[in-house]
Amino acid sequence: VQLQASGGGLVQPGDSLTLSCKASGGLFRSYTVGWFRQAPGNERQFVACFGWSGNTKYTNLVKGRFTISRDSAKNTVYLQMNNLKPEDTAVYYCGITQTVWSGVTQENSYRYWGQGTQVTVSS
Repeated sequence: VQLQASGGGLVQPGDSLTLSCKASGGLFRSYTVGWFRQAPGNERQFVACFGWSGNTKYTNLVKGRFTISRDSAKNTVYLQMNNLKPEDTAVYYCGITQTVWSGVTQENSYRYWGQGTQVTVSS
């Protein structure tokens, strides 16, 4: 399975962006797809995930501002990010896992990763 993340950019505080994670060589229906982010000098942290059964989970840092969704026909998972803040600045990565739901926030549960897309929120 290969993942391609896209949609990052430079935006101002309060703006919105939608990230895309497209899979080839496999079906998202069989996996949980997660978004993580990594700011300079920090560890990669969990942002949100979309489970194979349709469940979703978010870190409290983005709950109410970010929405994760899946288009199975396009084999793509989206991360809609609203009301962006400077602290959202990071490289965003998507990954896939078949781990149990209790493990979906753990980076080492994910088997495949996309290349990352930079999100910069600055005035």
